[in-house]
Formats: sequence, C-alpha cells, structure tokens
Amino acid sequence: MHCQKRPVVYRIRDRSSLEPLFKANGLRDALPGGGEGGVLSLPASDHLAIEPLNNLLAPYRSYEKESPLALPTPDRNELKNRSLPQISGRIEFDRLAQPQFWSAMLYSALGIIAVVFVFFRRKGGISHLSEDLKLQNVTPKKRKNRKNSKNGTVVGEKQEDFSQSSYDTSTIGRKIGKLIVTNKQIAKGSNGTIVLEGNYEGRSVAVKRLVRTHHSVAVKEIQNLITSDRHPNIVRWHGVEYDQDFVYLCLERCTCSLHDLISFCTSHSQVTTNDRNHESPSLVLWDTQLLSTLGSNTELELWKDNGYPSATLLKLMRDVVCGLAHLHELKIIHRDLKPQNVLVIKDRPISAKISDMGISKHLDGEMSSLTNHATGSGSSGWQAPEQLRQERQTRAVDLFSLGCILFFCMTGGKHPFGESLERDVNIVNDRKDLFLIEHIPEATNLVSQLLDAKLELRPTATEVMVHPLFWDSETRLSFLRDASDRVELEDREEASQLLEALEDRGRVALGCKWDEKMENAFINDISRYRRYKFDSVRDLLRVIRNKLNHYRELPKEIQAILGSVPEGFDSYFSTRFPSLLIEVYQIFLRYCADEELFQKYFRNTRF
Repeated sequence: MHCQKRPVVYRIRDRSSLEPLFKANGLRDALPGGGEGGVLSLPASDHLAIEPLNNLLAPYRSYEKESPLALPTPDRNELKNRSLPQISGRIEFDRLAQPQFWSAMLYSALGIIAVVFVFFRRKGGISHLSEDLKLQNVTPKKRKNRKNSKNGTVVGEKQEDFSQSSYDTSTIGRKIGKLIVTNKQIAKGSNGTIVLEGNYEGRSVAVKRLVRTHHSVAVKEIQNLITSDRHPNIVRWHGVEYDQDFVYLCLERCTCSLHDLISFCTSHSQVTTNDRNHESPSLVLWDTQLLSTLGSNTELELWKDNGYPSATLLKLMRDVVCGLAHLHELKIIHRDLKPQNVLVIKDRPISAKISDMGISKHLDGEMSSLTNHATGSGSSGWQAPEQLRQERQTRAVDLFSLGCILFFCMTGGKHPFGESLERDVNIVNDRKDLFLIEHIPEATNLVSQLLDAKLELRPTATEVMVHPLFWDSETRLSFLRDASDRVELEDREEASQLLEALEDRGRVALGCKWDEKMENAFINDISRYRRYKFDSVRDLLRVIRNKLNHYRELPKEIQAILGSVPEGFDSYFSTRFPSLLIEVYQIFLRYCADEELFQKYFRNTRF
C-alpha cells in the first residue's frame, strides 16, 4: 500500500523569519519545495502604510479554532493558482508593526504642530495674551504723598486722564466685563470696602469694590441708586461687574468730597490733621492740581470777609438739601450723611452730590419709620441721638446729620458737638455749641432747628430748601418789601396780632433805635418827606421799601451810601440789622404762611 506523504508544516514563532517573503522572488527561499512557477509575491498597494500581517495572511487561515498556522505544500493547486505581485525594495515591516514606532510617530507629529502653533501665535495673536497678563499682574508704582509747606495739607497723586485716547490698559489695571479697574485706591471704607479708579465703557468712574459676602448690601445700594438716578444732586450709577471675590459698583467720578474741599480751603490750624485722622476716610483723595479743576481761586472763595458763606458755598449746601429732599420724596432714608459722603464736581457751576447709600433704607408702603432693629448704622459723630440709642428711625435722622454738615461748612470744618472723640456723648446729652455761627442769625435759626433733640420739631428737607439762609439778595429784599406792604394793611388803631408780634420782636431785630446805625445824610434825606419812629420795625420796613422802589430817583450821594441793587443795598441793611430778616420771617411764617402773596417764600416743591 502506498503511504501518503505528510504535508510539511511550518510553525512561525518569529515574524522576522518571514522577511524573505517580501523580497522579489523570495518565496522559494522561504518555503522549500516551491516550484519556479509558483513564486509568491505581495499584491501591489497604492498606500504607503502596509496592512497588518494577520490581515495579509487571512486567506491562508485553515479554521478559526486552529491556533497554529500551517502553510500547504507547493504542489497543491490552490497554492499554484495564487500569486503575489512583485515588490521592489525592502520594506521595514517589522519596524512598522511595532507599537513603539507608532507612539514615536505620534509624538513627533504633535511636536511639529506645537512648534508651528507657537511660531504663528508669537508673530500675531500672542500679543493679546500678553496684554491680558499685564492687565492682571502689573501694579503701578505709587508716589508718596508730600506735604504742602504753606498750609500743611497733604498733596497726593495727579488725577489720571481716562479718555480713550490716553488710557493705557496694559499698565494701569485689569478688565472685568465692561470695566477696567486700576490699582489706584482713592478711598477706603469699612468691611473691606475700597474705592478705586476705573473706566467703564469709555467713561471715567469711581469703582466701589465690595466683598462678595456683602452682595446684599450692594444690591440694596444699586436699587436705591436706580430709584433716585438722574437727579443732579445724587451720584449717578453706571453699572456693576462681578468676579469670584468682589462686587464692583461703577459710580460717577467726582473731583473731591465736600470734606476735602472745606479742608483745602481752610488753614491747617482750623482743620487739624489729628481731627481728620479720626474721621472716616474720604471718598476721594485730593491735591492742589485736582481741586484747581473746580475753578479759579475766586470761584473757590467759600466765605466772605465778614464770615458769611459765599454764593458758591451756599449753592453747595443747598445742593445737599435738594438731593436729600429728592431721596425723602422717594421714601429713602440715607442714614449716613456726612461731609465725606457728599461729593463735589465741576458741572458748569460747581455742584454737590450725595453718595454712598450702602445702608440707606426704603420705606415700604405707608411706613414712616424704621424699626429699632434696622441693620447698619451711620458714622460716629454724625448720627442722630435716636440712632445712637437704637430707637425708631425716620427721615429726621438725615435732617440731624444735615444740620451738622451745614455747621461744618460755615465754620470751616468745625463740629457743633465738639471734637471727634466726645461727639457721640454730647449728641446723646444734647450738648451743642453754636457760638461760631451766632453772627449769622439765619444759620443759627436753621441749624438749631435741625439739631433739635426732639425729632418731630426738626423741619423737613423741603422746608429747609426755602429757608432764608439760602435766599439771594434779590429774594431777601423782595420779601422785606412784600412784608412792608402787608403790614401797611393793618390798622394801627385796632389790635393786630401781626403788628404786636412784629413790634415785640423789635428789640431783638433792631437792638436799639435804628437811626443810630445810619449816616446823618441818609437820615436827613428820609426825614424830608415824613416823620419816622426810630424804634418801630414797621417804620424801618417802610424806609427799606420806599428807597428800594425809588432807588433811581435818589441823589447820587444816597445811592453811594446804600450801594448797588440788590447786593449792595441788601448788604447795607443786613450788616446794620443782621437779625431783621429772620425775625420778620418767623413772624410772617406764623401769621401769613397761608396767604397767596407769601407762598413763594414758605413753600417750594422744586428740587
């Protein structure tokens, strides 16, 4: 019996042994017994990459369960009918098949991509990244404050120009949303609150930075700012931005605070450095160059030679009253009025604006007061006695603070309740000293009412607006003339409460017979037409009315004595009879306030 030959089986343990397969006509060297016509060659490929070896030899797998690979003998038909195209050259298949090769190729490709990316970014867009880094990390150098040898005041840094043409974002600050905030601090408050210079949508702003934990305080302040916005005597709110740690309120940028302006315009001896150190820090630091933007030296004259407030100072004080009247009309109680929270800005004429409403409260519905558990309190030395006692708070707490502010302005930085450390105690015990304003009867009258310990006796903000302290010369003369006309209607023979009250106050208003305070030439001139009682207030008012109505007909000598109308004419009588106006005002307020002729003097809703 003929025995069948056992086929030759090659077991591949090392792939390197298949290397001869990939050489041209190399099959006969790899498989013994291969015929000349049975040369195997790999099929041609259009791709550079070579399929894995397992895929290439897939047709020659016998069964899925057979793990060894057996190649048939060369004499079988299946083997003879298959041929592999010739491949010229040697392919490094073994190296390509190794995983380490593909990893190396991947890392090389990523490296090339990174180099190209860095090259183009450095050449173009990378500059933007560097600018952002500068915005966050560069802190401008601070120049030390220097003292002015003339008046001892502290001179700080020059104000930055935040116009779009000169604002250097790469060296001044960092960007948060629409806000560019600098590192220049212009004020410092409580609970980590500071005020920085900044730029919001191309507009120079003061940036009030609050700790994020006080977010509720910021929300309340924004709500009240929006409610009272667009009034000329309330600081404008422009926007708000946030980051991880802080809330940034963007507020109208002003030149300085009222406290700074008064301090600048008075000598060092009047507002001592020690007193300023006990005050809450001002909202805006100031220097000579900064304040010069408010106007010339003449425009910054806050007091006349006789100690009376100038028209500029009266305008600033009335601005505060107008702003407060607006807040109270909206049922908002500020609760922290003080000179540091009143800002000054050059807005055509110099103007004052109320700011910092962080602890302000809104009276809801028909409420007229806050409970004694209201959160937050005002600043030491500027609070009403009911605030210090933690009692119910009404709009009257702001009127008390207003009285302290008016006294501060007219006295060049003094306080009606003494030095800073003793003020709260004196306020609670109603120990005030108005001696420094006694030469201004209108001021004494108003401030004493505002500082009344009984809150119900304090005037409203609207009533303060029309007080004679804020009247100009023309209004003062107009009131005295109308008062004289009204008195002439009273019958001397019959009892008149108005006349009796007016003459009873004559001793205070005149001090003595009024002819003793006038020139002989003037007395001779008025005596040519009629006889006057020199101890009568009614007759003095008649003289003022007649000479004012016939001023142009007076001799040049008498015009020179009286001065020009209205300033000179008003000054002539007010310097000789300083209490006349306020005494007549109080009498007519009591008896004639409801008469149509006097409505313009006692009621004014324009603010």
